[in-house]
Amino acid sequence: MATRRTLRLKTREQQELEHYRDHDARPYVCERCEALLKIAGGETPHAVATRGLLKPRDPDTLYGWLQTYEDEGVAGLVAQHGGERSSPLVPVNRSGSRRGTPAGVGFGC
Repeated sequence: MATRRTLRLKTREQQELEHYRDHDARPYVCERCEALLKIAGGETPHAVATRGLLKPRDPDTLYGWLQTYEDEGVAGLVAQHGGERSSPLVPVNRSGSRRGTPAGVGFGC
């Protein structure tokens, strides 16, 4: 039988997650913090993934966020944005922008 994944937070950790959830400008950070707060509140990662967030997620995604948080804290959640992948078909110049695209303009944003 599989063990149920839970998250126990100290007061400071809960406050830190709440702060990032409520004040960070990056939606993916807010979503990850909200998911972890729900897990810490007693919901299962699977339930949060399938019906606890604005957009349903693969439960494995939430288990990954949970593991990252346990290993690295909030810094790990902030640093790892899985949605940004560089396409091998679009060259990137030295400034970090894609060739032919003004700096700061992304695709699909």
